[in-house]
Amino acid sequence: MAPALTSSAPTAPHELSKGLANNKVDRSIFPDGIRTSGQHEPLFEHIRPYEDFPQQITGPTAWSKANYQNNPERWTHIFSESEVAEISNAADAFISSGEPLTGITKDKFQLPEFSKFLEPLRKEIIDGKGFILFKGLPVGEWGNQKSAVAYMGLGTYLGYFVSQNSRGHVLGHVKDLDEDATQIDKVRIYRTNARQFFHADDADLVGLLCIAKSLEGGESDLVSSHEVWNVLQKEHPDVAKLLTEPIWYFDRKGETSKGQQEWIRTSVFYLETGDSPRVYSKWDPYYVKSLTRFSDKGLIPALSPEQVRAAVILDETCLRLALHMILDIGDIQFLSNNHILHARTAYKDYPPPAPRRHLMRLWLSTPEDEGGWKLPFHDSKDKKRGGIQVDDTPPVAPYDAE
Repeated sequence: MAPALTSSAPTAPHELSKGLANNKVDRSIFPDGIRTSGQHEPLFEHIRPYEDFPQQITGPTAWSKANYQNNPERWTHIFSESEVAEISNAADAFISSGEPLTGITKDKFQLPEFSKFLEPLRKEIIDGKGFILFKGLPVGEWGNQKSAVAYMGLGTYLGYFVSQNSRGHVLGHVKDLDEDATQIDKVRIYRTNARQFFHADDADLVGLLCIAKSLEGGESDLVSSHEVWNVLQKEHPDVAKLLTEPIWYFDRKGETSKGQQEWIRTSVFYLETGDSPRVYSKWDPYYVKSLTRFSDKGLIPALSPEQVRAAVILDETCLRLALHMILDIGDIQFLSNNHILHARTAYKDYPPPAPRRHLMRLWLSTPEDEGGWKLPFHDSKDKKRGGIQVDDTPPVAPYDAE
């Protein structure tokens, strides 16, 4: 029999992991002194009912593609020669220090001038439209090592990097490794060339740096989840309501620490804690549809017909409202996972010996006490909230996919 939705776990996840994320950690394992918190269920007592949600969301986070599709200057920043030079000097200095890339911090990547641009940008990504596209990082000239250092160094001005998988990758690589995309209970789709449906990652912000392009496809779409919410409220309020209920199970695909369940129960849309709460979104259909190995055994409920319909309507709405963009070599896209959903078209690589499509990926945490959203999770104030952390797997930052 599937567990009742009102039942609680024998031991709360924040009791199992209490103190591990922010308290003193072994710097021989975590060079910057901070451990990724990892995936957790929300604190269910802080999940608010549908009746508490806004009928309509207004403000800069609820944008439509009409605001931006013909005005790329509103969301694009081309690196100037002086900015590239400052970033280059900081990267060279860090490499010369001999410090491991997993130990990079803002203090170890000094950008006295460009930081004046990055500080307000951070707030714009967290609380504003939620995305930017940088253009013109000379990755071909620099090579993977220097490009990775420069990229992670820039990321430290926006948030704290967190682990993205059970291997401890804090620098991820979106690349087709010939894994079987149909094995969605085992395979992470970013390691294939399949379409990625609209989703949010397990971190506050995500960054993508384009190292090599595909022959065709692999293009980016993003959408304001607040605009999606507004459309659902108008056209499908029953779907909006269903998506606020904590009846959605997400697969962990085996990326679990000792004592943890193989899934997480949560909502798709939920509210911040505190006064004037904003609507936060968490969604990835691949993680919702891959759980039949558990639902078939009665360990969790199977998706209801209403949930299946809601998932279809959600993706169709995202696709209809999405802003389309293409990342060229040397481009960096940063966006908020809190109020942006993003997707990728399927792609085909150039034949060998041309390099395969390759994007370096960052997941970044923006804790509550440093301007981040007030989330209904026990780790909301942790510096490295979210991410994927399996036991004490150390962070690694490889220069290419592995």
